[in-house]
Amino acid sequence: MKSVLISGAGVAGLTAAHWLHRHGFATTVVENAPGLRSGGQALDVRGVALEVLDRMDLLAQARRARTRMRGMTMLDAEGNEQWRSTEMTLSSGRLDSDDIELLRDDLTSLLHGRAGVEYLFGDSITALEQDDRGVHVTFRHGAPRAFDLVIGADGLHSAVRRLAFGPESRFLRHLGSYVAVFSTENFLDLDDWQVWVQGDSATCCLYPARGNSELRATLGFASEPFEYDRHDVAGQKALLAERAAGLGWETPRLLKAMDGAPDFYFDAMAQVRLDTWSRGRVVLVGDAAHCPSPLSGQGTSLSLVGAYVLADELARDFAGAAARYERRVRPFAELNQALATENPGRGASPESVERAKSAIDLDG
Repeated sequence: MKSVLISGAGVAGLTAAHWLHRHGFATTVVENAPGLRSGGQALDVRGVALEVLDRMDLLAQARRARTRMRGMTMLDAEGNEQWRSTEMTLSSGRLDSDDIELLRDDLTSLLHGRAGVEYLFGDSITALEQDDRGVHVTFRHGAPRAFDLVIGADGLHSAVRRLAFGPESRFLRHLGSYVAVFSTENFLDLDDWQVWVQGDSATCCLYPARGNSELRATLGFASEPFEYDRHDVAGQKALLAERAAGLGWETPRLLKAMDGAPDFYFDAMAQVRLDTWSRGRVVLVGDAAHCPSPLSGQGTSLSLVGAYVLADELARDFAGAAARYERRVRPFAELNQALATENPGRGASPESVERAKSAIDLDG
């Protein structure tokens, strides 16, 4: 039985674990966090990615867990309504679409828990050494082990990618903005309604979750790349407060709520571009390989599809599977990455999204 180590218990890693276990691989997932990560924004599952969930027998559950927005309002920086819609939201598109939007932690909870998959929470990979027999892995806490294959599914700032391919500065393409996501109580009493505030220097989006009991908030601002400490959460919150100071309406209350948010996340809007997604017995999947950025709305679907195809190719023939997986998925990934840059600041056209979201055959 071939053994596979997956780094990252996000959408890509958990999907790969599901399919590899189903195909008979001895599958281990290592995740730096002590458990599944909570919080995060609402995610879109579109087009062919819905078929992946269906083949996992999870589509019906995902549809039950979907967000239930009735519409949205766009406000200016002073809080004056500019327009509203009961037909779409900027985060999920048309409300009558077959595509679904659900919270990140709801989706990962559905994907997690496959019997027979070994999970190593609270640990991470610190070194990789390959030879003809496999990959020798050094962990931060656990004892060293050897695997036939290592999959990097550890996101935009992938440690596996850094160890096997080199520094991330070679592969990240900044898209001109930064974003923060966090949860707080529904102090606005929003009822299945999304609100956006658009200013000259910053933008925020608020929508209720968990039966309108909490808010998920997104704050963003335009900027050229700059250096910051990724581990200094207090500093990141102070930066957001400064950049969003010009937004009116309820933004001061939101910034106060941000101070106590336990699931605060901050990062650049960026894409990952590599010439190849594999190096010997190490292969990348999801954002680690081809992050399209949240501006595309397709990161989750790419992760689901890429993980499915990689597992499918490994099950067909282990030798050469990484190259075949890349040949199948790369055109799909590039088409979806292009959605983020088609119309900067306005989003891709509905026609482009429709074309991109199903531009791959799961059966190869």
